[in-house]
Amino acid sequence: MFDLPKSERKLLIIEQTAEKRTLLKSFFAAKYVCDEADSIGSALEKIKEQEYCVILTAFSLPSVSGLELIPFLQTASPRSVPIFISDNKEEGNTVRAFRAGAFEVVQMPFTLKKVEMAVAKAFSQFEVRYLKDSYQYHLEELVSQRTAELDKALEDVENSYRMTLKALVQALETRDSETHGHSERVVTFSLRLGHELGLDKEALKNLELGALLHDIGKIGVPDAILRKPAALTPEEWDKMKLHPLHGQRILRNIPFLEGATQLVAQHHERWDGSGYPYGLRGEDIDIGARIFAVVDALDAMVSNRVYRRGCSYQEALEELEKHAGTQFDPLVVAAFKVIPKEDWEILRERSLSDKQEIYSYQAVVAELVHSRQQLEMIH
Repeated sequence: MFDLPKSERKLLIIEQTAEKRTLLKSFFAAKYVCDEADSIGSALEKIKEQEYCVILTAFSLPSVSGLELIPFLQTASPRSVPIFISDNKEEGNTVRAFRAGAFEVVQMPFTLKKVEMAVAKAFSQFEVRYLKDSYQYHLEELVSQRTAELDKALEDVENSYRMTLKALVQALETRDSETHGHSERVVTFSLRLGHELGLDKEALKNLELGALLHDIGKIGVPDAILRKPAALTPEEWDKMKLHPLHGQRILRNIPFLEGATQLVAQHHERWDGSGYPYGLRGEDIDIGARIFAVVDALDAMVSNRVYRRGCSYQEALEELEKHAGTQFDPLVVAAFKVIPKEDWEILRERSLSDKQEIYSYQAVVAELVHSRQQLEMIH
C-alpha cells in the first residue's frame, strides 16, 4: 500500500477562532504537516502556493460560506480532499455540503477522535487520487515513449524499403536507355513541384515512391522492344503501352505502395483524355501522375540523347506552356513556372554527381525548399 511520507502529508485547517485552530493544529501536528488560515480568502492564497492533501474547514466562516472553497479546489487543486465541520445552526448544511463536493461532514458537537477518523479517511482518499494521477502520467509517458519507438521502427522499415526500391530501379535502368540520374531527377523534381503545390506528407510520400517506380512495369516488356535502337512498329508500341498496367499489377497488393500505385498506373494519361492506358482526363487523373507528367516531360526535353541534344530550360518551359490544357494540367504547369530555375539546376547537378552515401529524396528536397524560404524572407 502506498503511503505518503509525513513531509508530504499536508493538512490545511481553516477556522476563524484562534483557540479552535490552535487545538486542531496541536492535535494533528504529530501525524501531519499542518498549516492554518482564519478565512477563505487567506486559505485561497495558501492553496495557490502549494497542494494540501486534506483541507479541514468550518462550514460557517466570516463573510462567506466554506462551500465557496470547493469550486476553487476543483480548478486549482483537484486532488485536495475537503472536510467540513458543521455547527448545525442551519438545517440542510450537511446535504448542501455533500452536494457541493465535500468528502466528509463532521457535525457539532464533535470529538477530536471523530475528526481524526474523518481526516485519516480523507488522506487515504488523497492517496488514491495521487496514485491514479501518477499512474495516468506514467502511462501517458510510456505510451508516448512507445509511440516514438514504433514511429522510429516504422521509419527504419520504410527507409529499408526505399533502399531496396532504389536498388531495384537502378537494376531496371540497365535494361532501358534512360540517361544517367533520370530516376533521381524525376523523383526530386516531382517532390519539389509537390511542395510548391502544397501536398501533404502522405501525398508527398506517394509521389516519391510512385515517381521512383513509375516504369516498374517495363519488367513485362521484352528486351527486343525495350532496347530496340530503331522506331517501334505499331504492334510494338501497343506492347510498350501496357507497362503502366504491368506496374499496377506488380504493386497493387503491397499496402506500403498503395498510394504510389495510382501514379504508376496513370503516368501516361493526358489532361485532355488522349493518354493511356485508361484514357482518363482532367482531375480524374491522380494528382501525383499529373505532377509527374510535367516533370518527366521536362527531363526528357533537357536531357541529351544519343540521337539528339537536349533543349534549353527556357525552350522546355515554352513547350510545357504550349501543351498546358491538352497534355498537362494547367495548374501544375503554372506552379512549375513559379519555381526558380536555380532549384531545378541544383537538383539536376546533384543527380549527375557520383554519390555513394545513402540519402533521403524527401530530405534533399525539404532542405532545398527550406533554404529557399529563408532566402525569400531575407529579401
